[in-house]
Amino acid sequence: MVMNVIIELYFFPWAAYVLFTLNIVLASAIIFMERRDAGATWAWLMVLFFLPLLGFVLYLIFGQNLSRKRLFDWEDKKKIGLEEQISHQKRAIKRGIYPFANPHTKENTKLISMLLSYNDAVLSEDNQVYIYTDGAEKFDSLMNDMRRAKNHIHVQYYIFRNDRLGKEIITLLTEKALTGVEVRVLYDDMGSRTLRRKHFRKLIEAGGVVETFFPSRIPLINLRLNYRNHRKIVVIDGQIGYVGGFNVGDEYLGKDPAFGYWRDTHLRVEGSAVHALQTRFILDWNQASKRHDFMYDERLFPVPATTADTAMQIVTSGPDSEWDQIKSGYLQLISTAKKSIYIQTPYFIPDASILDALRIAALSGIDVKIMVPNKPDHPFVYWATYSYAGELLKAGAKIYIYDDGFIHAKTIVVDEKLSSVGTANIDVRSFRLNFEVNAFMYDYETGRQLAKIFRHDMTVCFELTPELYQQRSPAIKFKESISRLLSPIL
Repeated sequence: MVMNVIIELYFFPWAAYVLFTLNIVLASAIIFMERRDAGATWAWLMVLFFLPLLGFVLYLIFGQNLSRKRLFDWEDKKKIGLEEQISHQKRAIKRGIYPFANPHTKENTKLISMLLSYNDAVLSEDNQVYIYTDGAEKFDSLMNDMRRAKNHIHVQYYIFRNDRLGKEIITLLTEKALTGVEVRVLYDDMGSRTLRRKHFRKLIEAGGVVETFFPSRIPLINLRLNYRNHRKIVVIDGQIGYVGGFNVGDEYLGKDPAFGYWRDTHLRVEGSAVHALQTRFILDWNQASKRHDFMYDERLFPVPATTADTAMQIVTSGPDSEWDQIKSGYLQLISTAKKSIYIQTPYFIPDASILDALRIAALSGIDVKIMVPNKPDHPFVYWATYSYAGELLKAGAKIYIYDDGFIHAKTIVVDEKLSSVGTANIDVRSFRLNFEVNAFMYDYETGRQLAKIFRHDMTVCFELTPELYQQRSPAIKFKESISRLLSPIL
């Protein structure tokens, strides 16, 4: 193909002129119309310059910007008192009169206020949190909760496989639908690209409803590779919520030989934070649904049954927003650290602000530890991760390479008392291109538990020391350099 293009350009100069003109027009669109950040702009210009024909196609698939129109709305938010609650919390915290249930939570008013203002992330202080790091345990718990459902089950995943685990969940949902439980399933069309509507035939016949996020207009081909719904949310009877990193598939049970054991982090939540997960599901559902929009039903938002005391905000972000809400939350977490910062992420491609914050923390004597996998599932992302990790080594951060399978957890723990668990990685794709959801928690016990899990994971890691990093081969250095240049668009 490349030889044909060269011959055509040699014998037909007009083809070169057309190609050159297309590149100029596209470059102008990138620079002047879409107003991207400078890093992404230069990365795409480099792709267009070195791959003038292929780069044009790649841009059409990966590079189109999503207009910041209002994608998500639900007028009935007023009926659950959400807007009034947000306004009350903003005013009371600003005036210093908010009745925090726990003094520890009050210490974090800056972060809480920012997430309220940026994201309408309501603070709730009555939550019970269970942490799962093993896929079998998480899905056993999830399916047990589903079996006990009496009113509704709302399921949303980025990846939903039609394998053993996926079929088991669909069968269970079908059984519940037959008993009168309202079942809704929402999955992302790209993440679940092997899934077909026929796989849900029995569930739909039983009364369940299934929708797809940003489906393809062309059968079997989805050109919108960016702007995917990466969220993983399950809400059962408005009382129990799940959020975290596990998708639905056998590999998340450690059954894929290519990855081995799958190490992830997921939360089971009871309390008022479930209402925030429910609202997020409804907003995403109504965007995807053309026929089955939600109407207000008080059974969706029952009074929480728990009397626990974990304080939490559910924070979402996406390319439809002007702000990078979860990234801003990460930055504020990092900036509050006094002793330690523990990060687990499968993809570590920080932008300049996150990189500078971590570098400053490490240079200030804070114990910065970052854990990444030893098995790449995306080669360019893997080598870009190594490049950024190597840079932080110079500042005194410690890098741990997880060597007991694949680590997919997205967690930050600060001073063993503040934490975030969810779906957002430390990369540009999670910060700006995908729709994500994280739980920000202000709780000593949860922080200590997550820190303990991190230290246990260290026992199956090897440390990437500065000496070891310097020993990498010229080929690896080359891969790092190319991947680093492309990192703003990975």
